[in-house]
Amino acid sequence: MHRLGETARDQLIAARPLSLGIAREWRASEAYQAILRALEGEEPEALAGAAERILADTDWPGLIAPLREALAAQPFFEPPFRVSRDAVRTGAVLIDAPKVSISMSLLDGARLPRPATIVFPGYITATRYLKAGGATLRRWEVDPLAPDFSAATATPARPLASLALSDGAILRCDGRIRAQLLGGASGPILTVVATIRAGAAPLIREYRIADGALVRVASADEAASRTEMLLTFLRRSGRVDASARFDAATRDAAFHTRWTAMREWLGLDALAALPRLTEMAANDPHPEVRTAAAATLARMACPA
Repeated sequence: MHRLGETARDQLIAARPLSLGIAREWRASEAYQAILRALEGEEPEALAGAAERILADTDWPGLIAPLREALAAQPFFEPPFRVSRDAVRTGAVLIDAPKVSISMSLLDGARLPRPATIVFPGYITATRYLKAGGATLRRWEVDPLAPDFSAATATPARPLASLALSDGAILRCDGRIRAQLLGGASGPILTVVATIRAGAAPLIREYRIADGALVRVASADEAASRTEMLLTFLRRSGRVDASARFDAATRDAAFHTRWTAMREWLGLDALAALPRLTEMAANDPHPEVRTAAAATLARMACPA
């Protein structure tokens, strides 16, 4: 492990207040604030339209020019971005509004992966391809996520016509029913992507490319995930006095949260959970929850 020299450490510490000050000025600038104002609202389609206009009209090099200048003058300057890197992509979140985030990414077109599956992330995106790199966009479609969605009866994903991308193109993808993959690039790909968090579907769905079959489902709801994590904590802590919390969670709008709450409650205090489990077996809105609850009741009645 390399140790930071004393001089470099002092320079890093000295650059910190400079970084914070420039970040505050940049975020207070009219250009930045105008973007935030344009992204106010709740309706996902309207936000997507506003995002597309921002992607088209914003001078992106000009927007980040003060940060580039600060970095050129001070090597230890820290831009106010969340940055991620992997073997193919380097990305940074430029704007993080309550319902929309905008990020810029540079992809190595020659090293784009060839995955066996596609993901329907559950939210709308709008993408401007500043440099398309000669890439082609492959696309798929699935049925909307219904309240009684069941993995066992999910219809396959259907391929759509591919699109040849060009520099400057702006495309919207409704990730609630659409998935897409980049391929065939001959050069680097530079994108600005707006992610619309408003109106997102509660589940992320992954399908196999070869035959369109559903592979797995995951929760996309941060609030639900936090609820499930806290219920696990209560169960492991032996908090039998928290029955009201578990009961409330078994009435959550998300069917996967309801059943996770019941499983955790059963692990904590099966006797207290039994009346609610009986209710769920009889009248839960989701067929898979009713089936799981009925099977659990049967096992409790006839233990092995």
